[in-house]
Amino acid sequence: MDFSSANTALWNPIIQIGIIAGLILFANVLRRKISFIRKSLMPTAVLGGFLLLLVRSIGILKVDTVFLETVTYHAIALGFIALALRVPTKENNSGALIGSKSGALIVSTYLVQAITGLVISLVLAYTFMPELFKASGILLPMAYGQGPGQANNVGSTYEALGMAGGRSFGLSLAAMGYLCACTVGVVFLNLFNRKGKLTLRTPASDVSGSVTVDTFQDQNEIPISESVDKLSVQAALVALVYLLTYLITTGIVTFLEAVAPGVAATVSTLLWGFNFIIGSLIATLCRVLFRGLRSVKIMNRQYQNNYLLSRLSGLAFDVMIVAGIASINIEDLTGYWVPFLLMAVAGGVVTYYYLNYMCKKLYPDYSYEGFFSMYGMLTGTISSGVLLLREIDPSFETPAANNLVTGSSFGIAFGAPPLVLISMAAKSDLMVWVVFFLIFIYLAALLSFIFLMGKKKKTKQ
Repeated sequence: MDFSSANTALWNPIIQIGIIAGLILFANVLRRKISFIRKSLMPTAVLGGFLLLLVRSIGILKVDTVFLETVTYHAIALGFIALALRVPTKENNSGALIGSKSGALIVSTYLVQAITGLVISLVLAYTFMPELFKASGILLPMAYGQGPGQANNVGSTYEALGMAGGRSFGLSLAAMGYLCACTVGVVFLNLFNRKGKLTLRTPASDVSGSVTVDTFQDQNEIPISESVDKLSVQAALVALVYLLTYLITTGIVTFLEAVAPGVAATVSTLLWGFNFIIGSLIATLCRVLFRGLRSVKIMNRQYQNNYLLSRLSGLAFDVMIVAGIASINIEDLTGYWVPFLLMAVAGGVVTYYYLNYMCKKLYPDYSYEGFFSMYGMLTGTISSGVLLLREIDPSFETPAANNLVTGSSFGIAFGAPPLVLISMAAKSDLMVWVVFFLIFIYLAALLSFIFLMGKKKKTKQ
């Protein structure tokens, strides 16, 4: 085997990973040393992604965009699998009522964003831009509501179904979502502060915690290092679940191709595009299986470590964000600038007013904490939601942080129907209108659930 630099297959992945790592570290230095960037609350990974996009676009560094797309695709699945393997604790479990209502709020925001995006894409398609892919508006909630991973997957799916440049369009919207979370969110934090409605605390970058034995070592866990390092066990669990995800998805697609080729052609792209959901479900089943094996004494120790699994998911998401943003092809946005700008602005505005109203109703005792955490998450990711929250609640004294976690868990169940609608909308012009109508119905159902559950709770009190 040739181990020299001439063997590009051997060295190219290492070079690309090194470039990503270097940009993350450089972005972290900029964020720490430049007060303007630090005060903007822009996550380091987002800044690193924009820097890599810049140096790639102007030709300073030669970056393999195919590799970046591959990393983005796999990293989102690995990150969610690591999160799903974590053992639930009392600290990260909110009540079922508030968790379910938060989940319904999250998914209802997706639907409001979808309606906003579809109104823009449909109006443009039937007036000034007849060539516009009519279902493109659904990429707005994927980008703003769920971040670059979903924007990448759904954009790629739509691209395969006829939307030229769909992937770059989705990722560009996701990048704008981050800017919206980090700039608009900070502007309103300071605006409300000047009006005396809240008090800004110590900046997030100056708040630090410590890892104690209780944080790192749960009762009856495997040792930190025995015959195999504990981190190696966590990585092996994540990798094994992802292998099972691949095998099970392959089996489902192969079975459908043999039994119903027409259904397989429709479902295959969706299954591979949403592989992280399948991975999360398998990880959850494995977690339940491990707990069952421990309860009957077949397995004597707990193999998952929540702290290390959280760090692995953080690593995966940071790399995913950098690679996802850096892989955007600006040229693919040719012909999409009008819908892109309209959706980017409208998405931020509509999300702001909708959440501002809903959070006052759902979280009356901590409406500002609830609003800023949800707004940061539903225009960026959960990390940007936490960043905004820590400006006014650095010690997480309110339930707002837990609502993000438990709400996201319930949101998986509430979000299943919209995922089906996403694939349906791209099939034909008629299906876009059918989906548009169904979104309104489902939104009404979620709002009824939110307010009826709240009413019942008040009545009992």
